[in-house]
Amino acid sequence: MPNEARPSTGEQAKQHAFTLLRQAILHGEMAPAQRLVENELAEQFGVTRASIRAALIDLEAQGLVERIRNRGSRVRVVTVEEAVAITECRMVLEGLCAAKAAVAASDEQLTELADLGAAMVKAVTDGEPVTYSELNHALHDRVREISGQRTAVELLERLNAQLVRHRFQLALRPGRPQQSLSEHLAMIEAIVARDPQAAEAAVRAHLTSVIDALRD
Repeated sequence: MPNEARPSTGEQAKQHAFTLLRQAILHGEMAPAQRLVENELAEQFGVTRASIRAALIDLEAQGLVERIRNRGSRVRVVTVEEAVAITECRMVLEGLCAAKAAVAASDEQLTELADLGAAMVKAVTDGEPVTYSELNHALHDRVREISGQRTAVELLERLNAQLVRHRFQLALRPGRPQQSLSEHLAMIEAIVARDPQAAEAAVRAHLTSVIDALRD
């Protein structure tokens, strides 16, 4: 009898498979170009092949999976030029969110952003690039949340999901955390000063630097 908490068929099963597959891709457990075999995934997640197939279609729509004719599905490979194009789109949307956050943030939220900045300084000082990368993501996520711009947030979630491999590689590049730290601190400073124009400019400057790093 199927486990009622995790049905093997239907919409819930598809959503279960979708969530687990997406997490595996975003956490780097499934590498770019890795084949996604429906039979194996169905057995691994305890759902039907139809549920896996439906989940793969949704992941393809998000830009995380690609279907190769007559060869099934694989984790999508995002080229450097695609990563640059995605980051150019992020620049507009993240800039908008930073400007909105500079106006909308409460005093408590501004303190939280300042604390994140202090933690990022400590991570760089202590030579902990993985911790710095996690704080980097947390900062961007928090600014988006504070902005209240739900449409931009949803678009950015989709765009950022496609950049996981490139962002991880950048985070581990020698000297990169030190370079991006001042850019992030400028963004925090502008938001804390409640200066939307400066906040947007700081985000654009930071992501221009990211594009340069991607191309190097």
